Order: sequence, then C-alpha cells, then structure tokens
Amino acid sequence: MLATTKDPNVYEILQKCLEGKKISKRDAYNLINSVDCNDLIIDTGRKIRDRFRIGPITYSRKVFINLINLCRDTCSYCTYKKEPYDNSVTMMKPEQVLAIAEAGRRLHCTEALFVTGEKPEQKYQEAKAWLNSVRRSSTIEYINEMSEMVLNKTGLLPHTNAGSLTRKDMSLLKETNVSLGMMLESSSPRLGLSQRLGQKGMPHENAPSKNPKVRIKALENAGQLRIPLTTGLLIGIGESPEELVDSLFTIQEINQKYGHIQEIIMQNFAPKPETGMERSAPPTYNYFIKSIAIARMIMPETNIQVPPNLNPNIFGKYLDAGINDWGGISPVTIDYVNPEFPWPSIESVKYVTENRGCKFRARLPVYPEFIVKNNGFIKDRLKNYVNLISDETGLVREDYIN
Repeated sequence: MLATTKDPNVYEILQKCLEGKKISKRDAYNLINSVDCNDLIIDTGRKIRDRFRIGPITYSRKVFINLINLCRDTCSYCTYKKEPYDNSVTMMKPEQVLAIAEAGRRLHCTEALFVTGEKPEQKYQEAKAWLNSVRRSSTIEYINEMSEMVLNKTGLLPHTNAGSLTRKDMSLLKETNVSLGMMLESSSPRLGLSQRLGQKGMPHENAPSKNPKVRIKALENAGQLRIPLTTGLLIGIGESPEELVDSLFTIQEINQKYGHIQEIIMQNFAPKPETGMERSAPPTYNYFIKSIAIARMIMPETNIQVPPNLNPNIFGKYLDAGINDWGGISPVTIDYVNPEFPWPSIESVKYVTENRGCKFRARLPVYPEFIVKNNGFIKDRLKNYVNLISDETGLVREDYIN
C-alpha cells in the first residue's frame, strides 16, 4: 500500500499501477504535472521494476567506434557533428577500426558500438572521397563491412547507431549487427520540421532526419524486420510534459505491435558550449527522475536505461525510480557524443549499484530475452558468436569478464 498523498487522483493511479493495471495517457498526464507527490511517484517506479522486471542491473562493456562524425543534419544541442576543417573530424580506415576493437577484446569488451553522422555523403564531398578510398558507395555499406571485420577478427558484437535508417539499410545491417539503435527523442509534431522546434532558431531547424514521422517510420520498419532496437527520449529540449508522455506511449504502442524495442534510454539534455542551445536550461532533477518513474509505469517490463556519465554524482538515485540498465560503458574509448562527460569506472558503477541492494551484471548489446528465445530476432550465424560469450540466462559469461 502507498502512503497518503494530498492528491487522491495520484494515489489512485499509483495504486492501480502497483496492482498491475495499465496506466492511461490521462493518468500519466496527471502524474507528470503533479507537484506534491514526487517521492511517491519515484518509489512506485522502483516497486514496479522490482515486481515486473526481475533480475540484475545491467551494463554493456563496449568500445565506441566513431566511424565518421560528419553529418547532413545540424541539431542546435549537438557537438558530435564536425565540419571537414575541424581538427577533430574523424573518417576511420579499417586498420583504425580494428585497432580499437582489438583493444576492447583485450579488456573483455563484448560490444562494438558503431556511430556515424546522418548520411554524411549526401552533404559533404569529403565524405564521398572517404568512401571512395575504402571502395564503398555509402556509409551504411562501410559500416556493414567493418561490422563483419570486427565480428570475424575479434568476436565483439556490432551495434550500430547511424541515425534514421531506411528499411534497406536495416536489412543489410541485420546480417552483421545483433541490434541497432536510434533515438526517437520526441514524437511531438511540434518538434518536427514544420512545427515549433523545427522553426528558425529551434533545435531541429536544420535536421530533416529528426522529423518525428521519419523516426517513427524507422521504428516500425525495425519491428517489421524483427531487429532488436534501442531507442529513447532526449528530455528537456523544449517538449511539454504532455508531449513527453505522448512520446513514451508512441514507443509503447509500436513495441506492442512488434516486440522489438529492447530498451528505452532516458537521457537528460545538457547544454553545451558553442551550440545554439548553450544558454538553454537543462531539465530539473525532479522533472527528469519523475519522467523515469512514469516511463516504468507505462512500460513495466521494458528495459529502461539512464547513462551514468551524464549524471556523474547522482546516477545511483535513478535506480530508485525504476531503471534497470546503465547502457554501454567503455574501458577503452571516450563517449564521443558527450566527451565532456567521462565514463565512470565499471567498478564505481558496480559499487553504487550493489550499495543500493541490486545485483550487477554485464550484458551483450542484445538483451537476454532476444537470446534465450528462438524468435528470429538474431540471425543464426550471429547466434554462434553470441553463444560463445553468453551463459544460459543470455547475459555475459562471468568467467569471460573476470
């Protein structure tokens, strides 16, 4: 039972969640806008996780392969994108990719995260020249080739985040990647190209791939192709509380159709110097942690992640709201998307997790439920690599890590 609250509607909603009943969109609106019930909402998120998402708190031991950081889009909160004249522009050759993957193998990593800008060859001659130099016509073709190389030579399992992929792109990458990633960020039409946040001076003004219709279509394509997919929200870029809830329900509804959403990343916006949003306020702690708990109520059995490096001093508190995963942590490479936020050590994350009474285990870049069930989400040839480093539960073999 719950402690009493000043708002009887909130009490009834939370009690309904604890009884295993579905939360409605209107219920979630009431929760996100409540002002005196934060502690109860957060605690309910934790209780729902403990009841419906039983198991250890997980993370993925990875290397971050920053294949090319040119991008056809320009988002006003992003520092990942570089221009050809920048000293930190990256266009990697195969030997550079392999060197990083081999360093990861030596430190018992299991994930090779391939990250690129959105179809850079559509905007930059330099990207076309780079692709010509490696005898490929598209960034996706090159990712596929590098994924195959890393898989065969190191055994690290590829996971690609390259923006809004087409159905054809996804079909190709399914042959070499055990999962794919694409942040929805927000499903709100106000954040799309034709609406408020797509207007002049707003975050997605020059980012056609961030049109919600494009991203939602990509989520659906991945489901139809039976590809395990990581998605998530970027919270605090101008969405209203109701739009945040709408975005969570969009993900839930797509996953109900296809069952392919392997995790949801809840990421808090952090303003960065020399960007269009450098003076924008980040989401408050109360708003963000309440959003996490509400995500857990909407999707009780779904894996929910908060990256620990973006919240270096307080990340343990998000366990109290119902998350069950820390995402990828690298002992080899930096977070090239958020280089100002170093990874915490894996040992420190383990300490924080266990100090809150939770078990801590390494997972693969594809979640256990897609491994232990023979449901067609992983190609048979990739399963052979997966089985070499996973145990009967679908998590990483402890003797492989230790």
